[in-house]
Amino acid sequence: MADTGTIAAEPAPITLDWSKTALVIIDMQRDFMEPGGFGETLGNDVSQLARAVQPIAAVLAAVREAGLLVVHTREGHLPDLSDAPPAKVERGAPSLRIGDPGPMGRILIRGEAGHDIIPELYPLESEIVIDKPGKGAFYATELSDILSKYGIENLLVCGVTTEVCVNTTVREANDRGYRCVVISDGCASYFPEFHEMGLKMIKAQGGIFGWVAESAAVLKALAA
Repeated sequence: MADTGTIAAEPAPITLDWSKTALVIIDMQRDFMEPGGFGETLGNDVSQLARAVQPIAAVLAAVREAGLLVVHTREGHLPDLSDAPPAKVERGAPSLRIGDPGPMGRILIRGEAGHDIIPELYPLESEIVIDKPGKGAFYATELSDILSKYGIENLLVCGVTTEVCVNTTVREANDRGYRCVVISDGCASYFPEFHEMGLKMIKAQGGIFGWVAESAAVLKALAA
């Protein structure tokens, strides 16, 4: 693999130094992806998210082969809910709230089966897993320190959901000076129209928050 690669992206192609690039896979957890988890308690059709799994798996395999840093994130809370603001726990009218017992353990609680990442994308022992209490991967986590330690300047970002945790993380990263390439078919939403608009927001105005590219374009750049 060459030291750099150019990804066919919108609003324009972007050339990345692979030694300074990490793959960030956001919240591909059973609680969001599978029946009985937090996503479904909110009334969502969790099957809408399945379309992102294979594109992410393909990029993950290529990134592992290339030796890039891989970071997985999981949204969830401590068992005593001390890091779960009441405003978050009480919001809306889900069938089960954060911390309630569900089919995969307590809903969105660290250490429970539902909180963990789906088998198809399960982290290797050598890969980094960031547990986050909020939507963004930088808030109240060690992510900034880890990326700084490895000299990372560019992020390949994918995961769920496009308009919530992906968008929030990309905006946080943009404010911190990272160049973000969002993998369009490696993201998904319970609401297809939100997915479409979430991607448009990122690449608008000359890439105000980052770049958007299909997984095939990322794979082609990695293989060049």
